[in-house]
Amino acid sequence: MELDLQGNISKFTLPEIFQLIAAGRKSGTLGIQKDDSIVMIYFENGDITYGYGPRQTFHLGQLLKDRRKISAAQLEEAIQAQARTENTKRLGEILIAKGFIDRADLEAVIKDQVEFLLFSLLAWQEGSFKFYENQFPTEEEITVRLSVENVILEGLRRMDEMNLINEVLPDRDAIYTISASQGGRTRAVTLQAGEWNVMAMVDGHRSINELARTSPLGVEETLKRLALLKLAGIITQTERKPTASTKNIPTPELENMVNRLAGLFEEYLHQKSSSRLTTTRNITTTTIGDQVESR
Repeated sequence: MELDLQGNISKFTLPEIFQLIAAGRKSGTLGIQKDDSIVMIYFENGDITYGYGPRQTFHLGQLLKDRRKISAAQLEEAIQAQARTENTKRLGEILIAKGFIDRADLEAVIKDQVEFLLFSLLAWQEGSFKFYENQFPTEEEITVRLSVENVILEGLRRMDEMNLINEVLPDRDAIYTISASQGGRTRAVTLQAGEWNVMAMVDGHRSINELARTSPLGVEETLKRLALLKLAGIITQTERKPTASTKNIPTPELENMVNRLAGLFEEYLHQKSSSRLTTTRNITTTTIGDQVESR
């Protein structure tokens, strides 16, 4: 059964779209368009294997040159050779054939190239998308295998915006739990230490506010990590209500406590005032007595 997945990015965010494809372990091509920019993302069994954006600036040759794997002269020579083939041969193939790089160099830089493209997409807030199941526009000689969760986490780490937190976690009293893997799919997720610490606190009982207050990372940093974990599909909201231990004290009991504390406080003030008055009188009397005696 084919996955009917198409729509507008303003209604479905790209992290949500990626998660749907990953959860269904789908293979095919996700086409994304914004104005005149068109990007194609290839998936195999829910993992990202390649990404291509003709109008993107993350060019293979430039990345290799920036990494000092090739010189400017070698890049120019390879580009000219590619032009003579009317672009029928890929630049990476030409660079390997000329001995300028080896296959490992090419695989590493292609991985970075795809990641950079994906990270830039996560900032898109408008545009359209459509998933073509079991369809691949081209066959790539060099492919990668990227976990959707890792791509989302790393991409959103770079965005660091408080409004993102407010959009992702609008209800701070909501309770979250660790989400289950779907369809028998194994999730290979690389978390940073802070994300592991925050995820370990998500127990299906404490609210977002409680987690933020008790986390050693601080409120804002904890909220940011929780937002990342939610967008990556690692944690999910539950319908569970706060337990008795996490609820606020019932109103009647709270009023009784307040009244009792108020009474104790007034009694304390009264005793303090009486003690101060007695002390003042003793001092005055003594002073006057000394003055009388000195005359």
